[in-house]
Amino acid sequence: MIIETERLILREYTWEDFNDLYEILSCPITMSYYPKPYDEEGTKRWINWCLNSYKNEGFGLWAVCLKDSNKFIGDCGLSIQNIDGEKLPEIGYHINKNYWKKGYAKEAANAVKKWAFENTKYEKLYSYMNKENVASYKTAESIGMKCIKEYQDEFETLLVYCIKK
Repeated sequence: MIIETERLILREYTWEDFNDLYEILSCPITMSYYPKPYDEEGTKRWINWCLNSYKNEGFGLWAVCLKDSNKFIGDCGLSIQNIDGEKLPEIGYHINKNYWKKGYAKEAANAVKKWAFENTKYEKLYSYMNKENVASYKTAESIGMKCIKEYQDEFETLLVYCIKK
């Protein structure tokens, strides 16, 4: 799977991505809206989850690389998530903090949205995030998503964004 945008290539994860992904998932700043940063085992589980998703769903979170250098800068893709008790298709994104505020999450998420509407049966796509995660909900808004609800899980207050085909 390859999605190409003006500046990015989205491709399936490989085990060669481990160190770059670990840099993102272990960063307390990047993961500040998660219960805690990931350790090496958590990062291995993340890659395995993505690889299994490709096999079982035909999609998943994809590695985001800069087109001009092939530098791994994060991930973005479609995955099935439990959002307030429902299994829903979610556009998720995680970008290395060294590449924030350059529009990469928006560019990748917009490409995933387009891909999902053209290549899956889904009529609606979702993103959800901690209510305090302004950058994440601004990214969702930037690709046309609207906030449809707020709910409390066992840890935090979450916002749910949605866009229809």
